Amino acid sequence: MTTSAELEIPTVTVSPGGEATTTLTVRNDTDIVEAYTFEVVGDCAPWSTVEPARVSLYPGTSETVTIRLAPPRSSDVRAGEVPLGVRVLPAERPEAVRVPETTVTVTPFHELRAELTPRRRRGLLRARYRTSVQNLGNTPVGIVFAADQAGEDLTFDFAPSNPHLAPGESTEVRLRARAGKPVWFGQPVTWPFEVAVDRGEESVLADRKQTEQRTTLEGEFVQLVIFPKWLLIVLAALLALLLAWFALVRPAVRSAAKEAADDRAKENAAAAREAGDSDGDGVPDAQEKGGGQGQQGQEGAGQNGGGGGGSGNAATSSGVPGTGSQTSETIDIRTGGGAENDGTYRVPEGKVFGVTDMVVANYQGDEGLLTVTFGERKITTIALETFRNQDYHWVTPIEVTEGQTVRASVTCEKTGTPASGDRASECNEVVNVTGILSDIRR
Repeated sequence: MTTSAELEIPTVTVSPGGEATTTLTVRNDTDIVEAYTFEVVGDCAPWSTVEPARVSLYPGTSETVTIRLAPPRSSDVRAGEVPLGVRVLPAERPEAVRVPETTVTVTPFHELRAELTPRRRRGLLRARYRTSVQNLGNTPVGIVFAADQAGEDLTFDFAPSNPHLAPGESTEVRLRARAGKPVWFGQPVTWPFEVAVDRGEESVLADRKQTEQRTTLEGEFVQLVIFPKWLLIVLAALLALLLAWFALVRPAVRSAAKEAADDRAKENAAAAREAGDSDGDGVPDAQEKGGGQGQQGQEGAGQNGGGGGGSGNAATSSGVPGTGSQTSETIDIRTGGGAENDGTYRVPEGKVFGVTDMVVANYQGDEGLLTVTFGERKITTIALETFRNQDYHWVTPIEVTEGQTVRASVTCEKTGTPASGDRASECNEVVNVTGILSDIRR
């Protein structure tokens, strides 16, 4: 005599996050009272139970138990057919154990999780973003992307453009936004846009009836101006100074020089007249004393020579005020990813630093912001990803007085990759300023 056990239906279909049941009928064909325990085996075991888990049967009787299936909505529960087995173990005769089996069909479900980082970037013409996508469904899917911006002023590029993800797998897609033309003057322009992430072919994204299936991400591109407002103000001030020089200062210098030359000529003429008629009789001494003309001429020559020497010594002793010395200072700033740091050069006491040239270097290709200030005056703020080397030159030096600083501040958003090919562990920017370091005249 044995124990018989059979499943009521051959297959079961269940949806992740839902619930389904089937039954198992157990019959005691032995001649003794037998107790039976039930245990689910196979891949269904973590989310399957038998109710009741133990029954006792008299000889020749049977009972039906319920098998409850409740798979979680998770990518770990893969779609498809999964075997289901129930071990029926008699307490008195364990050697008569039975394991009836059936098949459970798990239906597929689709779920995507997407994120755009950073949500807002700044640049002159282009900006780079990262789109992270994870397949939370229980079946493999292909991912497609589409970007939309009102007015179509921006173009977008995804790489890779169509990744395939297994259940639970994630990937990162690079997104590049590019403006059609630069902004030369005025204020920065903000371009909002949307990125749609969906599964299937690109035709799915093109069909407006499928918009409820999309995951939509919002982003912004702030396009910076080529010539900022402060630069226009500086150029206007320089032009005004140049016009003032030609209109006021230069004519005044010429007039003063002309007056000095006229005064000098008058003094020379008066001295010549006095030397030609020393006795006051109205007749030149050279005509009264012909024999003494040569001696007088020699003495006059000697006096003129001595006067020339004296004039040279006077010019040398008067001197020219010193113009200072050429000076170059380098500021090296290192900043960790997502952090801020700055570097400074302080002008020594009793000195003034007239800056004429500045060179900034971003040799790693870092991403972030660099701000340069001279004393209390902000000189420039530029996005690191828009340059590797940048130089500035000023016709009129920008003066930084004693105790003030030349400051370079860096906000590191992402470290770059130098020529070695390995991503740097921190951002590294170099600022070099060159100019004249002079003494302050008290």
